[in-house]
Amino acid sequence: MKNIRLWATLPLLILAIFWSYRSLMPSVGNTSVEEEYGFSTDKALTHVEAMSKQPHAVGFPAHATVRAYIVTELENMGLEVSLQEGYTAGDWANYSKAVNIVSRIEGSGEGKALLLLSHYDSSPHSSLGASDAGSGVATILEGIRAYLAKNVTPKNDIIIVITDAEELGLNGADLFANRHPWTKDVGLVLNFEARGSGGPGYMFMETNRGNEQLIKEFVTANPHFPVTNSLAYSIYKLLPNDTDLTVFREDQDIEGFNFAFIDDHFDYHSVRDSHTRLDRNSLTHQGSYLMPLLTHFSEADLGSLKSLNDYIYFNIPLFKMVTYPFDWIWPMWILSLGIFIILLVLGFRNSILNIKEVFQGFVPMTASLLINGIVGYFAWTMIIALYPGYKDILQGFTYNGHTYILALALFSLAICFWVYSRFKKISIPSLLVAPALLWLVICGVVAQYLPGASFFIIPVYALLVCLAILIHQKEPDPYLLLFLLLPAIFIYSPFIAMFPIALGLKMLVTTALFTTLTFWLLLPLLASYPKKKLLGSLLFTGFIITLAVAHFQSGFTEEKAKPSSLVYILDADTKKAQWATYEKQLSDWTLAVLGSENSLPEKTNNTNIYSKYNSGYTHVSAAPVKDITEPVVTIEKDTTLEGNRMLEVGIFPQRGVNRLEVFTNSTQIKKASINGIELSEYYLKQRRGTRLFTHYISDNDSTILELSIPAGAELELTLYEASNDLLAHPLFSVPQRPKDLIPMPFVLNDAVIIKKTIRH
Repeated sequence: MKNIRLWATLPLLILAIFWSYRSLMPSVGNTSVEEEYGFSTDKALTHVEAMSKQPHAVGFPAHATVRAYIVTELENMGLEVSLQEGYTAGDWANYSKAVNIVSRIEGSGEGKALLLLSHYDSSPHSSLGASDAGSGVATILEGIRAYLAKNVTPKNDIIIVITDAEELGLNGADLFANRHPWTKDVGLVLNFEARGSGGPGYMFMETNRGNEQLIKEFVTANPHFPVTNSLAYSIYKLLPNDTDLTVFREDQDIEGFNFAFIDDHFDYHSVRDSHTRLDRNSLTHQGSYLMPLLTHFSEADLGSLKSLNDYIYFNIPLFKMVTYPFDWIWPMWILSLGIFIILLVLGFRNSILNIKEVFQGFVPMTASLLINGIVGYFAWTMIIALYPGYKDILQGFTYNGHTYILALALFSLAICFWVYSRFKKISIPSLLVAPALLWLVICGVVAQYLPGASFFIIPVYALLVCLAILIHQKEPDPYLLLFLLLPAIFIYSPFIAMFPIALGLKMLVTTALFTTLTFWLLLPLLASYPKKKLLGSLLFTGFIITLAVAHFQSGFTEEKAKPSSLVYILDADTKKAQWATYEKQLSDWTLAVLGSENSLPEKTNNTNIYSKYNSGYTHVSAAPVKDITEPVVTIEKDTTLEGNRMLEVGIFPQRGVNRLEVFTNSTQIKKASINGIELSEYYLKQRRGTRLFTHYISDNDSTILELSIPAGAELELTLYEASNDLLAHPLFSVPQRPKDLIPMPFVLNDAVIIKKTIRH
């Protein structure tokens, strides 16, 4: 009877793990947001489809079409819409024209306004932009329609800003935040984004101070499926990822919330970011955030959201959000340490704990940690060695990435069961001491260095309660133990998948570590299971089967296409030309153009044009010289005054182009401006390297560059002028890509490039 009750907890344990993932977002057919607020996912999807028919980056023909669609939809709701046009270079010297779409719903009060924010440009050059950020725009359009249908007048003004040129460096947000008169009215921003095409929407706050009031108001608004925690934002702040909201926070001290789904990362910025691949549930999840927050913050006092205090927060099934002040972090840790010491004293005094067994308990803990940690650390290296084509998925998350995550989790569990099966003679209370102590150390370290993760202590309390029960009861009720261990399952299980999804499969080690750490927290129950060796074998069998599934999923197909790249580079100075590619594993299509797999990578410093992940050319080969008209470059001014040499350089395209990138030699650039827009001193001194700027060109604009350099210095400018028309250019006969290939995102692709050097 005892074993029956014990084994009955196993399917319940598996069910709890399943529920920890399943409860993160609305399910198929969930209509709660529509029934309560009138938000229709079907109508939002219609917007996404309409906006994602073609790539619509800045300067692309479809860019204006998408803008006109959004304007029309807002006007059809009875709103007055204006366009804010201007040029900016942002913080990354990516100069472009931005055309923001701006509207406003007047409120009855005099308080601060609520700003709804997303962007409508797609990433150059092939992305359809359905998720990033067509989903965000569609969420706002449908949310505003549903809100206006209730015929209520908000207390606060509601400002709608659909920015432009976000993908180029948050340029549209920079334009609105720093130049639009309505910015001074804004009290809070709700920004909707996406980095993949599916998964739950995560909430990330942005604040310059404490988050106490923001969290309290968020909880009061009561979104049904909150997915967020204070650790995620702590990590987010450490990463080089910004959103439009970041500009408002940094430049105008305006706080807010980001909402973004980040799974299916392989679709990010690619031609596969289409409305058919957008997860309907992810779009519903975005709507489930917007509607209660729009309802709440349109009435709340947005002038009283700033706070000096921080809160710990995390989501958990049934309770939705758990929050408490940072002030509790150290008292909670000290209390847990005190409880642990008391339990040790009681255990040794009552001869329940054995000093020899306690020390022996460190052996399986250390062994499982080392084995799983080492395998997890080298997992991605081994995977790409076996499947080198994965190297060309620059997002770092493969089409079968979820299968690899599951495989490593199964492997880690198998190792844990196998290792602990060899120590079954150690009493369970003695076995728990080592992981309890290590978890206390972990919680102490995060309290000091990563306080946002201090909710890790919650499952440790459950572990200590289990230890207390085991010290006083020889055979505790397994259902009671399972109940006490639910916090560990609900809190940590999602982390097993979240970190590789968020940071790429190179972080598979986090799957191994969190699986192992969670196993230790579940030891009060798992150590009670007989036949742990058999359980380990079953899990390892699952690992092998999962690897086999991953192998059969590893090939590239029309639906899971391999990224490929090709550019043509004409050196206007030497009159020589090259084919170049960023592919590490050459496709047959690319190889047919390059002509030799033994082509050498380009060696000169300035030919690796700027890309998100600093990718460089991997192969180049000689190409025929084509009659491509080079830009006209003029020196409009060259004067010296007070130790400074001032230059004005004009660059005038003589063909249809999309992008101009300019590099310099080592000469110090004291000041620089493009068409009158100055580059920031911080960028020139701290960020730029040899790249001076990139101009994402609209309407074939010319570029007037003004520079200040030391008197007597010699300047060398290397220009790369690019048009994204290689496959359609009449002078070339490059065949169309096969259907199992897509243009590689994040790099300049399918481009005709002219390189030209000016020394003056």
